[in-house]
Amino acid sequence: MKQKERMIPAFAKAEGGLFSAVEKADVGGSYQEMEKQGIALMGWADPFMPDRSMPEFIEHAYLDAVKKESSPHYTAPIGNQELKVMLAEKLRDYNRLNVEPNRNILITPGSDSGLYFSILPFVHDGDEVMIPSPSYPNNYLDVEIMGGKVVPIVLHEEDGFQLDIAQMKEKLTERTRAVILTHPNNPTTTVYNRESLEGLRSFVIENDLMLIVDQAFEDYTFGNEMITPAAMEGMFERTVTVFSFSKGMGLSGLRVGYVVAPDWVMDTMFANAVGVIGATSTAAQIAVMEALQHPEFMEEFEAAYEYRRHKAYEILNAVPGVSVQMPQSGFMCWVNVSELGTSSEIVSYLVKEAKVSVNDGVNYGPGGEGHLRIILGVYRDNEKVIDALNRIAVALGKYPKSH
Repeated sequence: MKQKERMIPAFAKAEGGLFSAVEKADVGGSYQEMEKQGIALMGWADPFMPDRSMPEFIEHAYLDAVKKESSPHYTAPIGNQELKVMLAEKLRDYNRLNVEPNRNILITPGSDSGLYFSILPFVHDGDEVMIPSPSYPNNYLDVEIMGGKVVPIVLHEEDGFQLDIAQMKEKLTERTRAVILTHPNNPTTTVYNRESLEGLRSFVIENDLMLIVDQAFEDYTFGNEMITPAAMEGMFERTVTVFSFSKGMGLSGLRVGYVVAPDWVMDTMFANAVGVIGATSTAAQIAVMEALQHPEFMEEFEAAYEYRRHKAYEILNAVPGVSVQMPQSGFMCWVNVSELGTSSEIVSYLVKEAKVSVNDGVNYGPGGEGHLRIILGVYRDNEKVIDALNRIAVALGKYPKSH
């Protein structure tokens, strides 16, 4: 329709699967249709999907909350007060952040809305935002929707995908306003080390920038030091951090996340929350409170991810022309298949040949081509994941060189 020309460019160029084939796992309905065809879905970062992930004690708390008179009614858009008090304790003990529940925490309907809301105050038409790349696709999309310009800072495999501060200095202009960091990184799984983060801290402070950090994958880092950038000296006043219950606790369907920021940012967020993101589910907030009080169930998740990352490293690195670094966090791996061919062709090939659907690296920005993102956290049964990895390895081992 001609009216589509009036859309903002970021919306107009996006495709949702109604008029063309879309292979992204979180867009359209074609991805879900694959499951009906017996294809293993290893492209959706949803713990143990489609199997059970919610422990019974959380389920009971959720159902009890649903039955209460308050369940169908709004919680305040800024979030459940009791939950915010509990989160302040978690932030102090785990993230080394001393925050006030009523001044520094906002509960959001999932971390995606929280991420959008965290970027929104700082990006205007033509403003430049640096994003270490490859990175979470919404980082790019959100900036573009707001009329900003993404400045990718390409990460390099030979450096372990750590931050390239020299490159950031080279690309700095008078229009640079912020840096968006997914830490640990999605899709590379990189846990940024102290040297990288100290370099970033100096860069942000010296150039009077804002830092927006997505820490959705902070829970499992397998011995790698997990530093919260907002807790570093001089950074809390210029950092907005987004957290999630979806990845670490496997409660993605409840749609609860939270944002932590200095009060000069949070005051404006409180004022605009109802108009931009609305209130988070009343019952879901009660359920995650129960999860926070008894996080021991996450030990089973971690044990599964620990086993799977080692198996993926072993199985995939045995394929000629394929390489993968040991995953440092979360429940995925970032696989280099550039010696075999283009990643888009290989993704399609694996669906047909291995009956497995994975993510095309091109969706994760510059530096993503020639790579696959494979989610290792799917299915409750470890052996289902190992079987799928073996099918991928066999298929890649005989990938036609003529492609």
